[in-house]
Amino acid sequence: MRQRKIQRYLRHGMLPQLRAFEAVARHGNFTLAAAELHIAQPTVSVQIKKLTETVGLPLLEQVGKRVYPTAAGAALSVACEQILGALALLDNTLCDLRDLRSGTLKIAAGTTEKYIVPRLLAEFVRRYPGVAASVQVLPCESLLERFVEDADDLYLLTHPPQRDGIVVQPILPNPFVVFARSDHPLASVKRVPFSRFAQEPLIVREPGSSTRAVAKRLFAERGLDLRARMELGSNEAIKEAILGGLGIAILARYSIGFDLDPQELAVLDIEGFPIELYWHFVYPAGKHLSPAARAFVEMVKREAKSLLAVAPLSSATPASIAALLPERAIGRVR
Repeated sequence: MRQRKIQRYLRHGMLPQLRAFEAVARHGNFTLAAAELHIAQPTVSVQIKKLTETVGLPLLEQVGKRVYPTAAGAALSVACEQILGALALLDNTLCDLRDLRSGTLKIAAGTTEKYIVPRLLAEFVRRYPGVAASVQVLPCESLLERFVEDADDLYLLTHPPQRDGIVVQPILPNPFVVFARSDHPLASVKRVPFSRFAQEPLIVREPGSSTRAVAKRLFAERGLDLRARMELGSNEAIKEAILGGLGIAILARYSIGFDLDPQELAVLDIEGFPIELYWHFVYPAGKHLSPAARAFVEMVKREAKSLLAVAPLSSATPASIAALLPERAIGRVR
């Protein structure tokens, strides 16, 4: 209904006309208005004529040497102040968004990314305190549902959806390793054959978990069935099971934290490990990233290495993990 009522105003380029009318009404003079607007006086006259035709009532009348608004012009002057004021407020808001003095940043991440996102966001918010940042840490299935709904600005995933119409930017290596208790018999053994590792009691995540999918695929590639001693619903629960001596586990290196005690946990040197996967920024191909989202992506590209630098777990950590955060991990977009 509202669109139909104002349709005639939308057809005639009213903003330049309103600007000309406001200047003439304020100065009471076409020449002064033209000088302020840096346009020719005949152009101002044409703008006022078109605006009068659109409104359908006289807007200005000349008394002596000065121009005054008519009753319709006075009403339009009030509307001009509101319209131009609203545009000025909009411009201030847009400037704040461009300069990151305000805005929002919504990120969704999987459970294996729960330790990386807070470190990155903490630095971003420190630099741009006006941006309201939030993160949702969700199981894989819930995360993909949010992705389909486009509920967030960015998605941080180790296993992006295999579909067309999405942008996938590898950000950082996210190696998967084998964790064991530090006193495990294999903790001090180098280059353990996979067949020997496969004999150990394995603790795994629940069906549907991306972490479990990695383990299942790894065993399938070697013609072996994944036989789990125990299934648990979180990486923290798996860590406690390992510490309790219930078995070993394949997990993302930083899925249970950055600062782990080498007196508690060891990373085993198993054939085929670490499995070099990546953290990715993912979003729909047609999505226009907000200024905050673009700035966050650029910060991570430039500085993730220094922001996420950590010490190795122990002397048993495979040498390739020391190169966890290379100088440039970006460069692949699908």
